[in-house]
Amino acid sequence: MADIQLGCHTVRSHGAKVARLHMYDWIILFFLAVVDGLLNIIEPFHRFVGRDMMTDLSYPLKGNTIPFWAVPLFAVVLPWIIFVGIYFKKKNVYDLHHGILGILYSVLITAVITDAIKDAVGRPRPDFFWRCFPDGKPNYDKFTSNVICHGEKSVIKEGHKSFPSGHSSGSFAGLGFLAWYLAGKLAAFDRKGHIAKLCLVFLPLLVASLVAVSRVDDYWHHWQDVFAGGIIGLTVASFCYLQFFPYPFDADAIWPHAYFQQLAETQSNGIANSYDMRPTGVEPVDEGHGAIALRNTSPMLDAMESGRRL
Repeated sequence: MADIQLGCHTVRSHGAKVARLHMYDWIILFFLAVVDGLLNIIEPFHRFVGRDMMTDLSYPLKGNTIPFWAVPLFAVVLPWIIFVGIYFKKKNVYDLHHGILGILYSVLITAVITDAIKDAVGRPRPDFFWRCFPDGKPNYDKFTSNVICHGEKSVIKEGHKSFPSGHSSGSFAGLGFLAWYLAGKLAAFDRKGHIAKLCLVFLPLLVASLVAVSRVDDYWHHWQDVFAGGIIGLTVASFCYLQFFPYPFDADAIWPHAYFQQLAETQSNGIANSYDMRPTGVEPVDEGHGAIALRNTSPMLDAMESGRRL
């Protein structure tokens, strides 16, 4: 039967089982989305902004080079397309599910952390003057010299959310996860010296970096904001990836932990252990003159199929 053959783990054969095993993970993911929505509704802390501080907060009020809605497209949807493409080629529902779930957790955990810090810190953006005084006529409290804003309330509210950068943290959360994923799939650290693999691994990080730089160019963030956002996003992405997948330099980095656990369970039940039914991995090997081919096995699969205890 196709649904119990070694390595044949499709959405149809194993999708329901995987979904049941991670039902609570999906429920918690939903609550994370609700929490982040609430964090965007509440009013951030309005820290003191005096007359003398306006010198560094008087940059022009510009639009976004990269709009907010575009970040999920290349930080979440683009990786999903890659995950789905690999699934259709290799038919590994564990890889597909854990890739999708992992990157969603990476982005949402990062969003909650970022927005919570934004609301708590309340740092004014570099263009705060024009948000506070859209007509260019400043007004300050005569005793404390604190600003008395007369701009649009929603614009002023957004002006108190500079630290850390949400564009930066979200981009590094999604594209950082993708970089880890590509490193594992390409066997980038197999010690064979194919530096071209690293170029593919670093490409998502370059895109995330350019997004972060655009936030400074648009005067929506200080450089410290985008630096902190990038660190937060990349750190969370690393934890989320390693929760589901082995380290990229591991010999079995091509598939998630759950896939090999399922294979071990299948073998122990005596369902399938045929060499010919083994899936083709995507770990590259040399074939001379720098060529890259697909390897058909991994040390863990070799161990299981030779009867050794893992």
